[in-house]
Amino acid sequence: MIKTIILKNRPEGKPTLNDFETIEHDDDLSIEDGEIVLETLYVSVDPYLRGRMSAAKSYVEPFELNKPIHSGVIAKVLESKHDNFSDGDYVSGMLDWKTKQVSNGKGLQKVDPTKADLSTYLGVLGMTGLTAYCGLTEIGKPKEGETLVVSGAAGAVGSVVGQIGKILGLRVIGIAGTDEKVALLKSKFGFDAGINYKTTENMKQAIAEAAPDGVDVYFDNVGGPISDAVLFNINKFARTVNCGAIAVYNNTDLPKSISVRPFLIKNSASMQGFIVSNFEDKFPEAIKALSGWLADNKLTYSETIVEGFENIPQAFIDLFNGKNKGKMVVKV
Repeated sequence: MIKTIILKNRPEGKPTLNDFETIEHDDDLSIEDGEIVLETLYVSVDPYLRGRMSAAKSYVEPFELNKPIHSGVIAKVLESKHDNFSDGDYVSGMLDWKTKQVSNGKGLQKVDPTKADLSTYLGVLGMTGLTAYCGLTEIGKPKEGETLVVSGAAGAVGSVVGQIGKILGLRVIGIAGTDEKVALLKSKFGFDAGINYKTTENMKQAIAEAAPDGVDVYFDNVGGPISDAVLFNINKFARTVNCGAIAVYNNTDLPKSISVRPFLIKNSASMQGFIVSNFEDKFPEAIKALSGWLADNKLTYSETIVEGFENIPQAFIDLFNGKNKGKMVVKV
């Protein structure tokens, strides 16, 4: 039997398991010339998927109700009638949440399990790494000796951003939600300092103490009050990289926040949002750098791997409860 996870309801606030449904159907896949049969091995769950579960206008079409959800997937080619793929190949691409499926090969990239663990092609060597590298280097424009603050720093993107910052010679401060994660930022990822926002009463002051020379680059993965506090500490010509806003994704009311304009004007500072596909022309450069740093042990990563296809929805929901350290991946 083939299992498929569909979007049953559009979530109101934080998603629940009732918003998803797993359906089963016969394993009767047949292919024509130019097609391949894929078996899903790993599935990426990411905060941005929450936006696609809403009907609101965005940079990409929303998921359709009662249709499969899709995200980054690592799959094995079980059968091929495609000139570019052979039986036994491993591929990465945006695929449906299905245990098996047919593909025409469009958008798929071969990955090599002998060079890195397959799951890393969804993380540090996949969209996660590309997002971190391109966002920091193209928008953050870091200079040696500057101070970088990263929110959601123990997450998939944040932990890579901080490490790249250290490689490029920056002082790096990470913001996370537990003492354990803050300790991990310093012991494993080499951050200079960390702040637990859940136990810190005055974030504005805590950032000032951790960054006595001010903040030159802010890589924002969360939005909300944490990002407001950083604004009070930015330097002249500071750059804010808006990558995510997980703190407000599930809000049902308009978020209340301070106005960023006075901070940007006063400091001649910039703030820019992005999606990783904006920098597609930089991907080869990014992959070369990330692969090299990984091979040279200058870059490491954390993964939270959940086992079982049926646990994909819960793993996704757990992102909003901060239960992941680094990249959240489901091993099918």
